[in-house]
Amino acid sequence: MQFTSPEAEQRYDALLTVGAGLVVALDFDGTLSPIVDDPEQAHIHPDAGDVLVELAGKVLAVAVVTGRPARQVLDLGGLEEIGDAVAAAGKELYVFGQYGNERWSSSRRTIVGPRPPQGLATFLRELPRTLRAADAADAYVEDKGLAVAVHTRRMPDPESAFARLLPVLSEQAEAHDLVVEPGRNVVEVRSGGMDKGLVVERLITQLGAKGLLFAGDDLGDVDAFETVTAYAGEGLPTLLVCSASDEQSALVPLSDVVVPGPAGVLALLRDLARRLP
Repeated sequence: MQFTSPEAEQRYDALLTVGAGLVVALDFDGTLSPIVDDPEQAHIHPDAGDVLVELAGKVLAVAVVTGRPARQVLDLGGLEEIGDAVAAAGKELYVFGQYGNERWSSSRRTIVGPRPPQGLATFLRELPRTLRAADAADAYVEDKGLAVAVHTRRMPDPESAFARLLPVLSEQAEAHDLVVEPGRNVVEVRSGGMDKGLVVERLITQLGAKGLLFAGDDLGDVDAFETVTAYAGEGLPTLLVCSASDEQSALVPLSDVVVPGPAGVLALLRDLARRLP
């Protein structure tokens, strides 16, 4: 792992003093699972289960905070089975899907979430015409129930298609009182009022966290990084981990540690688990 400053290395050492009061929050795509062309095949890294169970035994709680639907990430991550092992150790695994609009935990075992936002159905009906007008009719559309994600990764020139679509979809979303969440060659349209920063705030306040580590890889994690930074300014021990890639570097300037993708994230978490008391 690569620390971004001497102060960042000191923040990592400070986390070790927090011990059982530490909450670890992790993005899924690009952080626990590799980025792939087909989002339905983004399975969790094969080492993740063992690492998360080992880590959960040393900290207050582990949470997966993702833009994906909770049901989808539970299946792709094998998180129900991991949750069983975490619960057997007397600890808790949380999953916050769709930027915190859906919630699941290893103790309650049910997904709780709201109805789809008003305007989303109309946005979805209008989407094919919008894509054709932006010369992006071949974009892959993923209906998440509470959101719609438009992926350009499979297109001949993903970056150009993304650049054309972002302003068009942003305008269309605003017309239906929806918000846009850009990511790696994907534009997600969803309801406002919830983001990963709010999830982090609730984890800290509701669990009484004595410290927090957050790991992410993409623009959708910026809200969480900014919230963690604010708590660090108030004296809470924190660590921000960027799962870096050639595609996205927005989080690097905000991070304490930069690691090479999911394998690097898991190596850091394994090191943390083994150094915690």
